[in-house]
This record gives sequence, C-alpha cells and structure tokens, in this order.
Amino acid sequence: MTTTHTELVVLGGGPGGYPAAFDAADHGMQVTLVDNGNGPGGVCLHRGCIPSKALLHVAKLINESREAAEWGLKFGEPQIDLDQLREFKNSVVNKLVTGIGQLGKARGVNALQGTGKFLDSHTLEVTNPLGQIVHLTFDKCIIATGSTPAVPPVFQINDPRVMDSTGALELADIPGKLLVVGGGYIGLEMGTVYAALGSKVTVVEFLPNLLAAADRDLVKPLQKRLEKQFAAIHLNTKVEALTATDAGIEATLSGEGVEPKQLFDRVLISIGRRPNGKGCGLENTKVVVNDKGFIEVDAQRRTAEPHIFAIGDVAGEPMLAHKATREAKVAVEGLLGKSVEFDNIAIPAVVFTDPEIAWCGLQEPEAKAAGREVKVVKFPWAASGRATTLGRNEGLTKLILDPTTERVLGVAIVGVNAGELIAEGVIAVETAAVARDLAESIHAHPTLSETMMEAGEAVYGQATHSYRPKRG
Repeated sequence: MTTTHTELVVLGGGPGGYPAAFDAADHGMQVTLVDNGNGPGGVCLHRGCIPSKALLHVAKLINESREAAEWGLKFGEPQIDLDQLREFKNSVVNKLVTGIGQLGKARGVNALQGTGKFLDSHTLEVTNPLGQIVHLTFDKCIIATGSTPAVPPVFQINDPRVMDSTGALELADIPGKLLVVGGGYIGLEMGTVYAALGSKVTVVEFLPNLLAAADRDLVKPLQKRLEKQFAAIHLNTKVEALTATDAGIEATLSGEGVEPKQLFDRVLISIGRRPNGKGCGLENTKVVVNDKGFIEVDAQRRTAEPHIFAIGDVAGEPMLAHKATREAKVAVEGLLGKSVEFDNIAIPAVVFTDPEIAWCGLQEPEAKAAGREVKVVKFPWAASGRATTLGRNEGLTKLILDPTTERVLGVAIVGVNAGELIAEGVIAVETAAVARDLAESIHAHPTLSETMMEAGEAVYGQATHSYRPKRG
C-alpha cells in the first residue's frame, strides 16, 4: 500500500467527472482523476450514450433503405455482419476514449484506475484491478460516481439472456424474439436497434403511456411509427416473473388482453437507473446521502462537507450527461471560491428514437398540473417543405409561452433531428426570448429549423405555411 496526496481528487470519469478534472487543471489545480473503467468517459461513453447512438445510426440506415422503395429506390435486404457492426461500435468508443485520455495528459491530470472508497473526509482508498491499494489524501473532492441500471430482484434470475442496457449494447446476437421491460427512452432506443436488425420486439410498460415523462403530443407520432416496427406494445401491463427454460426466457405477464405466458430469446430490463451514492464510504464523512441514493448538494453542488462537491447522476435528477457536464463547470468555480450557482432552467431532454423527441423548459402537461396559465402554439411539420423532402411529415414543433409577455417558457419537438433543433429552444428559454424574437430571426430555407420561426409567427396570426380558420 502506498500513500499520496493531491489538491483535488475527482471520483468518477464520466461526462461530469472528466470535464471537472480538465476545468480544474485549466485553472492551475493539481488534479487526480479516479475512475474504475478502462479509460475516461464513464457509462455514457463506454456503455451508454455513445455506443447506443452508433447503433441507432445503423438502425436508421436500415429503416431508410426499406422505406426508400416508396420513393422509387429499391435495395435488397441488408446483410448484417454482427462482428463488423460490433467492431464499428467499439471503434467509435475507443477513438473517443483515446482522445479524452490524451486531453487529460496534455493538461497534466493524473489518472488513477480503481474503485474509490472514503476512509474519512480527506482520504480516499483506491483499489486497482490488481488489488493494489493506494491511500489518496486530498484537500478538495468532486464526486461524480454516476448511476447504474436498476434491476429489481424479481428479474435477477442469473441468466445471461436477461440483460440490462450494458448487456444489450454488447450485441451478443440478434434474438428472434426480444422482450423489452420498460417503455422509457432506453427501452425504446434499444428496441429500435434490435427491431431494425431483425428481432421481433415486444415492449411491456407498467404505466398507461410510453415515455411517461414526455408530452403526449410528442409521443403520439413516435408510438404510431413504433407500432409498425415492433411486434407488440403492451401498456398497463406488468411483468410478474421471468423463468429460464432451455427454449428461452418465459415471461409471466398481467394486463388486459395480454397473453399471460410468453417465450422470448432474450429480455432487456430497462426500467430506469439508480444513483451510485451508496457503497463508496460516504458514511465516513458528513456527506448526506438520501434514501434514493442521491447525494444532497446546494446550488454550487457543495455537500455537507464544504470541501466536497457532487455532480451528475449521483447529485439528483435529471440523470443526463449534459447536465453533469454543466454541473462540473459550476462545481469547479465553486471550489475556487467564485460566486456561481447551477441555475439553468432549460435542461434539454432528448429521446434518440426515430422520430426523435426533444424538449426543454416548462412543458404543457407540467403547466396544467401546476394550474399555470400558458399559451401553446403548435406548428405541424406537414407544412414544412424540408420535412416533406425527407418524406417525414409526422413532426411537430411546439412553443409554450407566457400569455402576457409572450416569453418562451418551453419548447417541445418531435421529428427528424429534434435533438439538434432543441438547442435553439434552450437558448430561447435561457435568454428570456419572446416569440417575436423567433418569428423575426431569419431561418435558412428549406430547413427543419424554420418550424421554430413559423411557430413564432403563428403567435401573431398565421404562419406562412399553415392556416387556422378564425373562430367566431
């Protein structure tokens, strides 16, 4: 065992941890980044955001090749080389991991691989993959330990055919029949991938709707498309049990009109994630971890220990990579003694299905639940020239406005590339833009971004490419 000291230790190398380490190093701090993975990037880069988006890109190509027949362009069925596809996905991850590692070295960040456990509020015990132990003392700390997939005990049947999101991304094979437990974004994204590759996908969701947190106006076009791609979508349905058999995994389902016993080749459990706030020795400090496993922090991301900060998934909802990256900047400024707060009001959420769904700021269901009066304006993509050239008119751009000032309080989009388009909505909300700002800002034609401009125009009468008859 060895003992060493660092000015700042960052525990966790994900999209919160490594930006925090880099930013602190840029400010002249001596930084040690402790991470238990094979290189920086965390779950997002190694087993989440990046590999899933690489596979979703492939799925989109497959689906478009089939849909092109409607435009007079016919391709044969794709020949899928699973080994090469897996190699492509891994190469994307490895390229980014290597790049981040080089950036860390250039900044002088000391990278230490291993699992960290707090012995006290100034000492971290780090155990590397070989079992070697380092006691790392520190002046300041940023905890960015992230989250892990939630798998209830009833589904833990010790069979590799029952997967979490990490297992699904390994692409061990293309199952003939895949059960996806959970109709959230992870389940729908991975279901989309496997359906495109040839699996018959069944989604089971306990709640009445897919993507329960999303506006129904956004979910409807997506669900309509998924109903054609998936073998079945069962809402208000519960998976009571999973049983391993030689023929497959038998699922016991309970729901109106649902066959109670069904056999699947593989099962994906995608019912959410849990924060990694427990199990790292925080009980040996004054840091407060709540019953859900989240670390309690203030607006600067400071814990009950003034020199320890927490960011990312472990510091509270929403569990989004880009939220963690922003918190990293706030935490570093906070530990440097600057006056700063995490006060962002428009954290974008994106579901990378096809069509994509994206939103930011106040949403219509949220406003209704709070009894808050808002003005809602919708621009259908059926009136978008660019959407028409793509053969994808199912989209919708929606503005949520203050009825008096016409300030943009929220934006919601469903359609091709909604995840890219939502950035304009974030800027509008964060800068307190009004609808006229959108309407009078020239947008390139023909683009999908024009739907933001025309939604703004619709606030003041009629958008150029849509017409709503006046009442009365």
